[in-house]
Amino acid sequence: MADNKDSLIIIKVMGGLGNQMQQYSLYTKFLRMGLNARLDLSWFDESNQEGVLARRACELKYFLDLPIIECTDDERNYFLNRSAITKGIERLFSGGSRIFRESEMFHPEVLEFTKKYLEGYFLCPKYYEELFDELKGLFVFPCHTNDKYRVINMDVKNEMLQRNSISIHFRRGDYLDKENMLLFGGITTDEYYESAINYCKASLSDPHFYIFSDDPDYARDRFSNRENCEIIDWNTGKNAMLDIELMSCCRANICANSTFSLWGGRLNRRSDAIRIRPLAMRNDQATTPAQMHYYWRDWMLFDRKGNGV
Repeated sequence: MADNKDSLIIIKVMGGLGNQMQQYSLYTKFLRMGLNARLDLSWFDESNQEGVLARRACELKYFLDLPIIECTDDERNYFLNRSAITKGIERLFSGGSRIFRESEMFHPEVLEFTKKYLEGYFLCPKYYEELFDELKGLFVFPCHTNDKYRVINMDVKNEMLQRNSISIHFRRGDYLDKENMLLFGGITTDEYYESAINYCKASLSDPHFYIFSDDPDYARDRFSNRENCEIIDWNTGKNAMLDIELMSCCRANICANSTFSLWGGRLNRRSDAIRIRPLAMRNDQATTPAQMHYYWRDWMLFDRKGNGV
């Protein structure tokens, strides 16, 4: 590999499905730029999952016929397995390290790289927003593995497309862990959800709400007294990704600070879609409304106090 003068970009795939889809989207961007791009899927190897708080599978492989070019061991080692002396020489004479680790919401310089190993989640739409129509065609969801729920999903999708349907996503699960709570807690508050719901009610006639959560019991308790609400709780395990497909069929999407539901909005094909997300994704990143509106065009933003910004 060291003798190959061709450009090479390797993107490390890691995290849950939403993050994997973002990394794949950036990979697609580099391919469309004419670069040799590869995905490093080694994070999902059993040996590398030891000590990971929430173990994951490479769910990109669950999509139907999604084209993936994996890096070879030699290609990965070219970037990662180098001596400290070699790394030092590269920083002095070659414009910096061959490894890039994301630290900001958006790094415009990433799109200028031609030979680099990239590690990050790359959530910002500015990396690949012009590709969303293509990505909607690439991310083809499978059918439910259970015949009963396959039919139910088809029926629900048809209902969603024919009415003023609104998806609401609650992320619980691993977000309740102490470590994650510090990063992600207190953002999608009751005030956030109520303001988003009220906005949709004021904008749409006869709305019908579909509630998605990795904690359906919590969702049922929270919405037990509301009319026109339906809990979607049958897409579990390897079928959980089908919740994204259902959310994408709704007239409006009220998202959590979770890439899982953000992709429901991103893949929404409806020209009249209303997409709502929290102003912030995590507590350790400073945000401004102007910045976020620039990054997230055509999205409604509500802060943790329920204010539209």
